[in-house]
Amino acid sequence: MTPQMRNKRKYMEDDEVIVLDHVSKAYGTNQPALCDVSLRIKKGEFVFIVGDSGSGKSTLIKLLLRELVPTEGNVYVLDYNLKKIRHGRIPKFRRNIGVVFQDFRLLKDRSVYENVAFAQRIIQMPGKEIRKNVPKILSTVGLAGKYRVKPNRLSGGEQQRVAIARALVNKPCILLADEPTGNLDPKNSMEIMKLLEEINENGTTVIMVTHNKDIVNAMQKRVITLKKGVVIGDQERGVYIDED
Repeated sequence: MTPQMRNKRKYMEDDEVIVLDHVSKAYGTNQPALCDVSLRIKKGEFVFIVGDSGSGKSTLIKLLLRELVPTEGNVYVLDYNLKKIRHGRIPKFRRNIGVVFQDFRLLKDRSVYENVAFAQRIIQMPGKEIRKNVPKILSTVGLAGKYRVKPNRLSGGEQQRVAIARALVNKPCILLADEPTGNLDPKNSMEIMKLLEEINENGTTVIMVTHNKDIVNAMQKRVITLKKGVVIGDQERGVYIDED
């Protein structure tokens, strides 16, 4: 058993994929962006992270991606203690996590197919596998007939579907969605949420940051609420907490 696995088994139950153990993150001498946060997320959960601007949501996502290291406490994701992980192992760790952003971040000069295939080429997937995997995931997100189209010819909802396909093509265990409906109208927003729910029902753990009260209240998933870096709510089948 490797030291990483021993760490996991000491601090994580077998059905857990994310554990934050008394985590704080400070930038300089200012008030910490996160303060003594402890969370446990199980495999297959769908979790909303909500809170006003400055509540610590972005810092939390960056810690889960190991873009930041906690000032205090430990972050465990899958088999890794992210405070102690060796730098050379970070790319391998990140293959287990798909990320979807509000602004899509697509390659504008590449087709839908090439945008998704790019994620496979980064991990040096053989061409034969790419040609099999990309059409399959595009079909899953409802874009089977759009593989030759460039992003500027797609609607906002379709562009976000491409981004989701790119995030999922490498079959991650966890999908982090950072305001994925922020640039979409209500109809497209609900279509994207239905897609994320289907992805979750197929076994992928989904962690979604959002300001959209209507979506949170309609979905009735677990809701973790942050305020000024502190967890002020953690509800199963929760609702958006108004902080006023």
